[in-house]
Amino acid sequence: MRITRVMSGALPALGLAVGLALGPAVAPATADASPSASPSGDGSAPTEAGTSFRTATEIDQGQTATASGSAGDYLYWSFPADTGQRPTVKATVKLPKSHTAQTWQVDVYDGLRRRQACQYGAQTHTAAAGAASVELACVLRTVRAWSEPWANDPLPGTYYVRLTALGLTAADLGLPVDATLRVDSVDVGGSAAVDGSLAQPLVPGIAVRSTAGQDDEDAKDGKDDSSGPAVLSSIEPDDGWSSGWWSDRWVWTAIGAVLAALAGIGGYTLTRGSGRPRQVPPGA
Repeated sequence: MRITRVMSGALPALGLAVGLALGPAVAPATADASPSASPSGDGSAPTEAGTSFRTATEIDQGQTATASGSAGDYLYWSFPADTGQRPTVKATVKLPKSHTAQTWQVDVYDGLRRRQACQYGAQTHTAAAGAASVELACVLRTVRAWSEPWANDPLPGTYYVRLTALGLTAADLGLPVDATLRVDSVDVGGSAAVDGSLAQPLVPGIAVRSTAGQDDEDAKDGKDDSSGPAVLSSIEPDDGWSSGWWSDRWVWTAIGAVLAALAGIGGYTLTRGSGRPRQVPPGA
């Protein structure tokens, strides 16, 4: 009976702890999914692409960027990816009515310009002669908060997308094409969490942002800021870098702590017995 009373009193506490732990964990996942699910219908989506890493056009996740170019050009975009995200890059190239077989490829590079492997997806695809379009996809590995210096793991920061055709014939070189690019992410959660974090995300120019911020304050005070350092990239997640500090590891840690407490209470109740029998005198 005593064990029943102890467990009946502890179960509501367990339910409360689980509810409090699950509440914050579910909210970020819902918030991350909504921008990716809704198509980009505003006029802020870029309509051109860069021609190199330095001139890559910045896009946000969930935006549908478009660009016009010529077969044989290198088209570059850049986007931010934070800890715990698994980005998916999808590209569609509309080809001219008349062309020979063309092979297109999409490559993704991190902030250190290291080529990142795709977990799956048609990263390279050959369009048959006369095909109207070709579709490409690349699902990256989950972005980690920290990694060994010798490893090639994806890290938070800027990612570059390069779209180009391979081995074009002379007849197809220079033909007009239209490209569409979209990047979405899935929040993996605590299963990808690691111990450690970067001092700064791999974003070009982020090390001088604090100085640039001071220059802005000087400009407000009437000081000349023409010699201030340039920030090479301004893109970042909507809620800031390393915004995914919360993970479901906190949930399971809280549940484990409550279960351990219940096990301790139950074990103590079982081992202490029911006390002194009624018929035994106190001095015995």
